Amino acid sequence: MNLEVEIIPVADVERSKEFYERLGWRLDDDVAPANDVRIVQFTPPGSGCSVTFGKGITAAAPGSAAGGLIVSDIETAHDELVGRGIEASEVWHGPPFPSEARLRGPDPKRTSYGSFFSFNDPDGNTWLVQEVTTRLPGRT
Repeated sequence: MNLEVEIIPVADVERSKEFYERLGWRLDDDVAPANDVRIVQFTPPGSGCSVTFGKGITAAAPGSAAGGLIVSDIETAHDELVGRGIEASEVWHGPPFPSEARLRGPDPKRTSYGSFFSFNDPDGNTWLVQEVTTRLPGRT
């Protein structure tokens, strides 16, 4: 099994579409196969998993989703998103939860799985960005 699509709930499809385009993600599809149904799909660069949102596809409350994104350089990824006009947290290291345990800045040793930042889409769906330079065995 491969995880290839994550559905996120949004309130305003056009606003979300503009946001994910601004992130630099590839628009894969935007279709309305039935009345009151619209499906929009984006894929982050280099990812095997896409994000789908739209109208009539989930009963979840807008802003209730949380997802994870993996990058090889946390500072470069942070700077790129901020440069695209995305409001993002500062980079931190230590555990991602609870927020009180976070330490400012990237992990001093740049330990894989050790540095993070986060951002929200317009509805408040949260994206946790994590730096991974060396994967655990069995991961691709």
